[in-house]
Amino acid sequence: MAMTGWLPVSLLPRLALSVRQPWAWAIVHAGKPLENRSAGMVRHLNPVRGSRAIHAAKGMTRREYSDARDFMRRLGIECPAPADLQRGGIIGAVDITGVVSESLDPWFFGPRALVLKNPRACEFVPAVGALGYFEWSPADPSIVPAPAHWMLPKQELSAQPALPEILYESDLLSWHQRNASDD
Repeated sequence: MAMTGWLPVSLLPRLALSVRQPWAWAIVHAGKPLENRSAGMVRHLNPVRGSRAIHAAKGMTRREYSDARDFMRRLGIECPAPADLQRGGIIGAVDITGVVSESLDPWFFGPRALVLKNPRACEFVPAVGALGYFEWSPADPSIVPAPAHWMLPKQELSAQPALPEILYESDLLSWHQRNASDD
């Protein structure tokens, strides 16, 4: 199941579910049909069913990204580069139609999973997230985190000035003083 359409921001549901990247991207763009949650968390999602905005959480560790990317590759899905994944806001919506405690679907890790249908992308809207379902509102774009150093493509990293061959400690100090204004 791939994304079924583009949703105008004005039609986004007021209740949202925060999901860490790249899983949020997979829900909206790659047809991820299940969102795994603990049994305790599912008990707090009331009502479970309904249309919900998908909030891409601010956090994403290198390991979370690489584990999810590798999993998606095994399914034939190419995950975007980490710096290309939007975080800290609403990226789309989905209809939640139920909860399962067992499934043969490869996306099921359990112990429970929300059943997702009809994913729709939207223009990115910065918003503060919360656990469970929450009523979201647009936030100042300053809340959107910059990509962490590990998320940047290698060519952006190579643009940093190279360290000179250091012969003496004074050479290193001199190099740092010359390049301090480049930050």
